[in-house]
Amino acid sequence: MSTGARPIDPRTVPVFMVVPPRALLLDIAGPVEVLRKANLEQAGVRFEVAYVGPSSTTGSSIGLELAGIDPLPDALPHDAMVIISGSADEPMGQDRADRAQDGPREAAIVAWLKSAIRPGMKLVTICSGALLAARAGLLEGHDCTTHHGTIEALRREAPTARIRENRLFVEDGERLSSAGITAGIDLMLAIVARECGHATAVAVARYLVVYLRRGGADPQHSPWLEGRNHIHPAIHRAQDAMAGDPARDWTVEALARIAATSPRNLSRLFNEHTGMSVIDYMNRMRIALARELVIGSRLDMESVAERAGFASTRQFRRAWNRLHDAPPARMRAAAS
Repeated sequence: MSTGARPIDPRTVPVFMVVPPRALLLDIAGPVEVLRKANLEQAGVRFEVAYVGPSSTTGSSIGLELAGIDPLPDALPHDAMVIISGSADEPMGQDRADRAQDGPREAAIVAWLKSAIRPGMKLVTICSGALLAARAGLLEGHDCTTHHGTIEALRREAPTARIRENRLFVEDGERLSSAGITAGIDLMLAIVARECGHATAVAVARYLVVYLRRGGADPQHSPWLEGRNHIHPAIHRAQDAMAGDPARDWTVEALARIAATSPRNLSRLFNEHTGMSVIDYMNRMRIALARELVIGSRLDMESVAERAGFASTRQFRRAWNRLHDAPPARMRAAAS
């Protein structure tokens, strides 16, 4: 009889990618590639993606015909995430005379959105996909954004929406919207960070050779992403290890083994590529974890310090004060 622990079934996130006429291909491929890689990087969450639309085939922005698109479903799971791709104004190799069916197909998407989207579901718009959500009345009263070229159109379609310009992406409860094209990757990385953890999002971003960037109203750079604006694989391996388990009692020697280099060389490379020492980076990861515990739990500070990997509350407070002006208790009170 096996005594091994029974594997935990992953939590499934049902994702429906809405494919409109003249689909902007990168709006689809970029975000879904993020989800594909996230599935491979961890086992706790599984994104199951379906491509749906008003037609089983449609042209794309680069002239490539897309096929195998499922019909718009009559009903969605209560926890569905619906992503709406943008469309290209001037697709490669397509004449405007070929667009006779585009209007009715877009109207079919709008009618479906009106009936299918319910509380509890995430609605994600990429680029000009926000216009279809707006026509369905789903952005009224919400913060949102879109490609800079369709900002004025979005204002007309959603007169009570709070439209944010010059944002990579905007999150407002169950409504999430991104700006132009590649910003859809930024938004999806933020979703992966929330669903699967920061370490997974960082690993996916590194695979895609992009840098995670913050959206929303928070002007601060995420502490989990500091020192990541480089492409040195050995340093990323060490950073991945620390970000994945900040509370572990890491030594430079143990990290050097993971990075496949010597402790001395790791310390040199770390300073050269991140602008900080290994110990400084480790403490930043621990303070990032501690901050989440301070804001998201009612643990006392001794427990926060212990769970974040600090030897004592005093050591925790010294490290905290180097990075934050407000003490932990005041930050907790402000967030509540």
